[in-house]
Amino acid sequence: MIALVPPGVYAPQEDTELLAGALSDEPLTQGAEVLDVGTGSGALALEAARRGGRVTAVDVSWSAVWAARLNARLAGLTVRIRHGNLFDPVRGQTFDLILANPPYVPAPHGDDAPRGRARAWDAGGDGRLVVDRICREAPGLLRPGGVLLLVQSALADPDLTVVHLHAAGLKAAVTRRQRIAFGPVLRGRERWLRERGLLSDSENDEELVVVRAELPV
Repeated sequence: MIALVPPGVYAPQEDTELLAGALSDEPLTQGAEVLDVGTGSGALALEAARRGGRVTAVDVSWSAVWAARLNARLAGLTVRIRHGNLFDPVRGQTFDLILANPPYVPAPHGDDAPRGRARAWDAGGDGRLVVDRICREAPGLLRPGGVLLLVQSALADPDLTVVHLHAAGLKAAVTRRQRIAFGPVLRGRERWLRERGLLSDSENDEELVVVRAELPV
């Protein structure tokens, strides 16, 4: 899927594949304006560009920006790749489709701002530090009929994501689910997650979900 993933850049994983599957379900028209926030190595941005979208990709990591730019060049695809924090580089623009694979892992030291590689997964004590911001800000960047596709862990309360998006005037629902084995981060936090009640004693894997939200025409 991607030619280059340098150290420190989030590599495409199961959540990327789940979101790519949701993207494949969307009837993307030629020239549709697409935004990929938290693009990482650019995998989803490139997939949308292959489908004929006019894609803008954003990441807060300069390493990710340069990796995505190089991957776009190697793939022979045109993607506008911007450095910045979520929607900051695209204020005043609107999109037909927004793709979001934000940090969503609950962190034991949730009050501390994540640094370095942890910015790709740590998201506050409840895992919603970035998800909540997307719920607040993404609706204002959607065109009528536009769609937001967001992937997150069930540990970060996707039902609350749906509630927030409904409150913003969007039609929203969980459209895809997949259970995966714990990765290194969750294995290291398994005891803490159980103590917090975020994992039950019977759960030995993680559920990922895609939330799809659409702004009515």
